[in-house]
Amino acid sequence: MTAKKAFPLRLDPALHTALERAAADEFRSLNAQIEVLLREALLRRGVKVIVTPAPKRGRPPASAED
Repeated sequence: MTAKKAFPLRLDPALHTALERAAADEFRSLNAQIEVLLREALLRRGVKVIVTPAPKRGRPPASAED
């Protein structure tokens, strides 16, 4: 599993509020909304970012022996 990078991000309070509203409108967390916007901005600039697959969640499948 690849861990996500964490770093502090300082934002103007008005920008933070606008991002929170946009995230709520699209049923995303603020972090996910920022990721989406960054990916869209990079794509417009012609920079392709490979989407890292999310780790599988939940119980592992039952084995054939059970």
